[in-house]
Amino acid sequence: MRTALVIGTGLIGTSVGLALAARGVAVHLSDHDPGTARTAAALGAGTEEPPEGPVDLAVVAVPPAHVAATVAGAIRAGLARACIDVASVKSGPRRELEALGADLGSYLGTHPMAGKERSGPLAATADLFEGRPWVLTPGKGTDTEALNLALELVSLCRAVPVVMDAEAHDRAVALVSHTPQLMSSLVAARLRGAEESAVRLCGQGVRDVTRIAASDPGMWIDILTANPGPVADVLADVAVDLGEAVQALRALESCDDDKRQGGVRAVEDLLRRGNAGRSRVPGKHGAAPAAYEIVAVLVTDRPGELARIFADAGAAGVNVEDVSIEHATDQQAGLVQLMVEPSAAPVLSAALRERGWSIRQ
Repeated sequence: MRTALVIGTGLIGTSVGLALAARGVAVHLSDHDPGTARTAAALGAGTEEPPEGPVDLAVVAVPPAHVAATVAGAIRAGLARACIDVASVKSGPRRELEALGADLGSYLGTHPMAGKERSGPLAATADLFEGRPWVLTPGKGTDTEALNLALELVSLCRAVPVVMDAEAHDRAVALVSHTPQLMSSLVAARLRGAEESAVRLCGQGVRDVTRIAASDPGMWIDILTANPGPVADVLADVAVDLGEAVQALRALESCDDDKRQGGVRAVEDLLRRGNAGRSRVPGKHGAAPAAYEIVAVLVTDRPGELARIFADAGAAGVNVEDVSIEHATDQQAGLVQLMVEPSAAPVLSAALRERGWSIRQ
C-alpha cells in the first residue's frame, strides 16, 4: 500500500491517517467539514489535497448512518482499488449497500475495537490500534485484493485481525461494547440527582463503572440506532437478572429465615456468575487474566511522583503488570495500586518502604 484516502477525520479516521503516514503511506484526507480535515492534516495525518487518481485503499470513517452512501459514492467514483469502512456496526450498512446496487467486490466492512471517551481529530493518536482486535467481515463476493489491502492496513496500524460474520459481529459488540455503554450511563444517571454528601463518597468502583458514561451522546445515538435489536436482546436478559436481584435483596429484609437464606443464595449466585464472566475477559497479551497482588502506595500530587515510583519499582527488579490510581477526596494525594506477580509483591513492598514510600495494606 502506497496511497490511501481517509474519508472522515474524526478520532478513528485521523488515527488511521497518523498510523499510515508514520509508516510511509501517502494519505489524503477528506471530510464534510473542511476545518476538521485541516486539523487532521496539521496533526500529520495526511494532506487535504485530493489524490490525482485512484488510491490503493479508501477508508470510510463516518457515522454508521452515512456509511452506505459514502462507500457507494466512493466505489462509483472509482476513488480506490478497494474500499473499507470502520463503523462499529456491520450488517446494516452492507444491506443498505446491496439495496443501492453497489458493486461490493472491492468493499470490505471492518471495525477496529479501539476508541476513547473523547472524539474528534485532536483525540487521535498513531498508536490507538496497537494490539487491539480489528474485525474484518468479508462477504462471499469480496475480492482477494480488497481483503489483502485491509489486512495490510491492519498490519500497518499494528492491530490484530479477527475475521467474523457481519451478523455475529453485531451481536458480539452489542454484548461487549454497546450494552456496557448503556449500563455505565444508567449508573451514572443515578448520580445526577443524588445528594452532594453521597456523591462525595464516590470511590474507584463508581469511577471505573461510570468512566465510559462520559462518551459523546451524539456518537452513541448513531451507533445504537444502527444496532438496536441485538442491544435490546442483551438488555432484556439483563433486565431479568435485575428483577431477580431485586427479589433476592427484598428477601434479605424478610423476617422469615427461609426467605432470607434464599435471598443470600440468589445474591451469591449472581456474584459468582459475575466472577465467572469476569474471568473470561482477556488479560495481558490476550491471555486469561492473572491473579495479581496489589501493592498500594500513597502518592502526593507533585510533579514527578509517578515517574519516581515506577523507577523505584524497576530498580527493585519488579515488573508492574498493571496500575490504577484512586484519588483521595479533597486531598492532594492518592493511592497508586501497582499490580504485580504474587511472588514479587513482598519484594516490591520492602523495596518501596526502603525508598521512603508509604505502603497501604
